Amino acid sequence: MMNANGGGQRGGEELISDVAEPVALRASVHAFEEAVAAVRAGTIDADEASAQLIRLLTDKELLGLLDGDSPRRLLPFIPALLGRRPFVAGAVARLGIPGIRFSDGARGVVIGAATAFPVTMARAATWNPELEQRVGEAIGAETRARGANYSASVCVNLLRHPAWGRAQECYGEDPVLVGQMGSALTRGVRVHTMACVKHFALNSMENERFEVDVAVDDHALHEVYLPHFKATVDAGADSIMSAYNRVRGEYMDVNRALLTDILRDEWGFTGFVTSDWVFGTHDAVASLKAGMDIEMPLRMLRARALPAALRSGELDRATVLQSAHRILRTSILHAATREQQEPSATVIASPAHRALALQAAAESIVLLKNDAVDETPLLPLPRTTRRLAVIGRLADEANLGDHGSSRVRPPSTVSPLQGVREAFPAAHITTATGQNESAAATLAAQAEIAIVVVGLDQHDEGESVVTGGVDVGILGRAFTSGLSRRIFTGLAHLAARFVRGGDRNSLELRPSDASLIRAVSAANPRTVVVLIGGSAIVTDAWRDRVPALVLAWYGGMEGGHALASMLTGDTEPGGRLPFVIPRDAAQLPLFDSAAKAVVYDDAWGQRHLDVTGSTPAFPFGFGLGYTTITHELLDHTFADAGGTARVFVTNTGDRDGSTVVQLYAADVAAEHPVAQLVGFQKVMVQRGASTTVQIALDAGPTLQRDPNSRQWSARSGEWALIAAQHSPSNWTGAVPLRPIAG
Repeated sequence: MMNANGGGQRGGEELISDVAEPVALRASVHAFEEAVAAVRAGTIDADEASAQLIRLLTDKELLGLLDGDSPRRLLPFIPALLGRRPFVAGAVARLGIPGIRFSDGARGVVIGAATAFPVTMARAATWNPELEQRVGEAIGAETRARGANYSASVCVNLLRHPAWGRAQECYGEDPVLVGQMGSALTRGVRVHTMACVKHFALNSMENERFEVDVAVDDHALHEVYLPHFKATVDAGADSIMSAYNRVRGEYMDVNRALLTDILRDEWGFTGFVTSDWVFGTHDAVASLKAGMDIEMPLRMLRARALPAALRSGELDRATVLQSAHRILRTSILHAATREQQEPSATVIASPAHRALALQAAAESIVLLKNDAVDETPLLPLPRTTRRLAVIGRLADEANLGDHGSSRVRPPSTVSPLQGVREAFPAAHITTATGQNESAAATLAAQAEIAIVVVGLDQHDEGESVVTGGVDVGILGRAFTSGLSRRIFTGLAHLAARFVRGGDRNSLELRPSDASLIRAVSAANPRTVVVLIGGSAIVTDAWRDRVPALVLAWYGGMEGGHALASMLTGDTEPGGRLPFVIPRDAAQLPLFDSAAKAVVYDDAWGQRHLDVTGSTPAFPFGFGLGYTTITHELLDHTFADAGGTARVFVTNTGDRDGSTVVQLYAADVAAEHPVAQLVGFQKVMVQRGASTTVQIALDAGPTLQRDPNSRQWSARSGEWALIAAQHSPSNWTGAVPLRPIAG
């Protein structure tokens, strides 16, 4: 006979109760493992398990939970070590506590070789949360197989401006889209590892990320820049990473208003907060009091300051215990509830994960233009094509994205040129980098089709790894003032001028790329331009010269195959823009990459264009397909808690295809109605067929928060709802939002 916990009955004793005795953890190398097993069995809860483990810790071990385990001398080697092993914080071998074992992973695991998925912005263009959750589960499995238990893969900073260097790591400019996609990745990652959401909050410029102070009013803060963070918390995020920047004058690691008053008290977040790396902690004691639990990834400020602060009484023991509890409780609970089967190394870049990377890349590609040539749209290309010219400096490059902390090194990569060669095995394919425009034009003239692959790479945008704006005083007393500080700061400023990445200087292509497009399109009217990049690229200077324009992003290790399958029509261009593409950068708010102080309001991206009555080159949500699909809003219900809408979708074209049904709301009484995405769903429809889609509506964009009561209520105005295929410029046919009856 077995009792409720799987144990056998002892001797001939009568079984009195199926309720197990409470577990009392003892100091041993199995203590953490026993705590996890007890929580999994329901014998104790994670709070009690954490409390028992804490009682077994020495003061040194207790404080050791609050920063990284690696010594500060490893600082210069972080870029190399990040790709070799997890960075650990708070491991206690004596009790078997594994600690927080960190890996980055926005587009795949950064440790060793791994599957390189398309960058986050590309996956945002799929508008497919279900697919993103599967990507998250794959990233989580590979992270765990590499020995990590914590993945900083969920970046939900809002794209305030497309010149932001790390735009490729986020999900675009709209809070609802960002929230749904980020929540999906969070749920997927958590199957195997703890999910960390970053960078909290208002982090959306790169060159001055260590110094910039963001001013924002309560309306914009809570209704624009925080809802997507709240969505990931509701989706189960285990951890939040605080940002480098300041908000309202305070660095984020010491910003109690955001880390405690909002994140924990208002939202109910029970996980732990880590700092952004090295320069994200400015005060050891104040940051702990504010709610930042772990200084990552080295033993720096806290290792020097906390022991003395605890002894002197400057730091209350209760504050230390509070953070320790959050860290251990979260770690135990996740270990008890995650997928129990350990992924083996065979999952890394496995055929299944490669196929998933291919699907994500294929669904992300946005067809921006597809004009007719000889009365037929240029794309898809006929399989009978026998002479192709593939031109451009990026045509045969892996070009997976920036080379900062999110860099992934796959075992192999398919370039656009390789993908086209495999898709047209019988064709004669010529290629040129385009450095010699005359030679490139000659090749184009001799081909039936010319494909020009241009855009951005890690030199044009990405993480600004070296900057002169860091506070070098955290390195030790020798750097707080004097010659050492001046020398180090001077070298940092000098190096910042030469390193790759950072914020973009322009939203346009390099002049050489634009010139190449003009030369090739003049030589061959059947020219396809393929853009590679992480956010908006302005095309007005040359777009009218080419019939077909494709945005293929940094497409990951299978990006070349995905592009080729779209060009041939084996798959359709299923992507939709997660941001607006303006006609000119002047249509957007000013972006100053050297600014030390900025103001973030509620008008940016498509909303800024709506407010000013400007027409973009391509609106938010835009994307063409190879078939034609219509949307008709049938009915809806709506209240402050949300609602649903039913949309009738018909494929009126001659081939199967997909669409993203998008629901927008706006105050139509305004001089210039500002479209607010409130719901969306991707749907496949067979040719000639129709289907009715029911879509959940997010009321958030129609609500306002009272800063005193913290209560939400409906915004005033004449709010209406419309079903569209992209952000609407015309509200004809919109229907009033109406409350649920009763």
